[in-house]
Amino acid sequence: MKKLYLFLAVLFVANSVNAQNCNCETSFLWMKKTFEENDAGFQYILSKKGKDLYELHNKSYLEKIKNLPSNKACAQLLNQWVRFFRQGHIGVSFNGTDSSNITKKNNTEALEIVKVDIKQFEKYLSTKKEPGFEGIWFSEPYKIGIKKIGDKYVGFIIETTADNWKIKELKTKFDDKGGIYYLKNKDGENFANPILEGQNGLQLGRFSFTRTFPVLQNDPDTELNLKLLKTQKPLLEKINANTLVLRIPSFEISEKKAIDSVIKTNKALISSTRNLIIDVRNNGGGSDASFKEILPLLYTNPVRNVGVEFLSTKLNNQRMLDLANNPDFDEASRKRFKGFYDLLEQSLGKFVSLNGQPVSISKQDSVYNCPQKVGILINEGNGSTTEQFLLTAKQSQKVKLFGVTTFGMLDISNVNIIKFPCADFELYYGLSKSYRIPGMVVDDIGLQPDYYIDNTVKSNEWIKFTESVLTNK
Repeated sequence: MKKLYLFLAVLFVANSVNAQNCNCETSFLWMKKTFEENDAGFQYILSKKGKDLYELHNKSYLEKIKNLPSNKACAQLLNQWVRFFRQGHIGVSFNGTDSSNITKKNNTEALEIVKVDIKQFEKYLSTKKEPGFEGIWFSEPYKIGIKKIGDKYVGFIIETTADNWKIKELKTKFDDKGGIYYLKNKDGENFANPILEGQNGLQLGRFSFTRTFPVLQNDPDTELNLKLLKTQKPLLEKINANTLVLRIPSFEISEKKAIDSVIKTNKALISSTRNLIIDVRNNGGGSDASFKEILPLLYTNPVRNVGVEFLSTKLNNQRMLDLANNPDFDEASRKRFKGFYDLLEQSLGKFVSLNGQPVSISKQDSVYNCPQKVGILINEGNGSTTEQFLLTAKQSQKVKLFGVTTFGMLDISNVNIIKFPCADFELYYGLSKSYRIPGMVVDDIGLQPDYYIDNTVKSNEWIKFTESVLTNK
């Protein structure tokens, strides 16, 4: 796929509409009409599922939207409606104010003082070989203790610079399924599924804590896995003399410079090391341009790139015109966008190829001797541009995919975002359709690994598993 298409996919242009009251049925009918007329995947899915099933779907949701309690509930239902078509590059978002997951501070539990002797608690912790959630944890500006009391884990303040919090005051209460965390203003925020990250990391909803006592030693595999998964920037790690790991957490266009820098800095090392593991777990996509410098390292033979076609409508084409008038682009780019707009306007109601051919073939003059084998780690967090990278990379004779099936979010792409007449809602839909479908569908199916890593192999063992396959151990 040409890099222009996925560059456009991440450049969202929101079209403004005058705000009106959020009547859910009115919003539903506007969304249905707008989606049917403009989404590039609508007719394709309709032809697969049939008009009768679609009408039943609409009838069901017209009943469901009656007497909803809030605008947010309406947006959630509208978001469910669009999932009839696909799971990715689509949706309805709510941009209003919602407090359904907030417990106000007049809840007396937020002011509870936990009856605990902190010195005795520290002695108790020193006897625990596997403390789990229990321990002393820090997240600016709070140092808290977490102790299991009854069937709940109870977190309390040990030290803080927050003036409105007292020592031993309740900060959180949870079990393995979830609980409540009290914010700085003492409103309570619900969260699900607390997570231990290695021995010394704790995630309570959107809040991260680091264990300060007792500090436990992670094994080397866990330390490496945490480093790879928690980094926000690309990095390269040398596992041993024969294997390197290249971690790419995102292909966003903002990360291209950092990715290119890691490749350039370490190119001599990469091109002289036998095995390369590329870790793209949880990389949700971005821009084709961001993985351009990786591809020469993988190349063994000509690569076929299947393109996309854009659905031409007045609403869809307006985004291309907006790009043509955007002063942030140079004159050459604006001129190219204007040419695309003119081409699209000539074929309203039809699909249009912007480069005139459905498939292009990429060739390069040479093949690197190393890396000789490349394993790419994938999981359900991969979609969009990352799946495009995988489709390109797996054409190399060097490359195998390791992990679990990806999300499946690529066939209908180039997302456009527009506001509803109710300004609290926004509609996401796709402007383009891949020439791969129906012959090779990715949406809602995903890409399967060459080597499935089942759930008996822990996350911190994926690198070792992949290296053992690459080295035939």
